[in-house]
Amino acid sequence: MPSIYDFQAQSIDGKPVPLSKYRGQPMLIVNTASACGFTPQFAGLEQLHQTYGDRGLVVLGFPCNQFGSQDPGSDSEIATFCQRNYGVSFPMMSKIEVNGAEAHPLYRWLTAEAPGLLGSKAIKWNFTKFLVGRDGRVIRRYAPQDAPQKLAGDIEAALA
Repeated sequence: MPSIYDFQAQSIDGKPVPLSKYRGQPMLIVNTASACGFTPQFAGLEQLHQTYGDRGLVVLGFPCNQFGSQDPGSDSEIATFCQRNYGVSFPMMSKIEVNGAEAHPLYRWLTAEAPGLLGSKAIKWNFTKFLVGRDGRVIRRYAPQDAPQKLAGDIEAALA
C-alpha cells in the first residue's frame, strides 16, 4: 500500500519534488485556482505557512484548471499571479488534474484515503484541502469553503 512519501510532484518551475523530502512534517495539500471565488484563500494559506512553517508545516499548492476553467494560465503566469497578488512563498507545484483518468496519482491516493461527503472520492471544487500528519497519514479533508484559519486547531495538533 503506497504512502504519501511514494509520490512525486513537479514544482511550478519544473523541478521534480519527491514528497519524501517532507517526511516527518505535517503537510497541507490544496488544489488551487487563480480566478475562483475562493482565490483569496491564498492569503490565508500564506498566513498558515508564515505562522507554522518554522514549526514544520509544509503548505503545497497544486493549481488545477478542472473547475470552471478558473486557472487557465501557464505555470509561469500562475506563479507570478500568486506572488504578486498574495505574496505566496509556500511551494507551488505544476498544474495538475485532480479528478478523472488524468488525475495526478497523489490526488487519487488522497481522495481514497480521505473521501468527501457521503464517501465521494471526487474533488468537488478548487481549494479542497488535505491535512497530512507527520506519519504521512491523512488526518482530514476540508471543503473548499473551509477558510484556512479554521484549520489552525488541527494544524496545532498535528505539530504537537
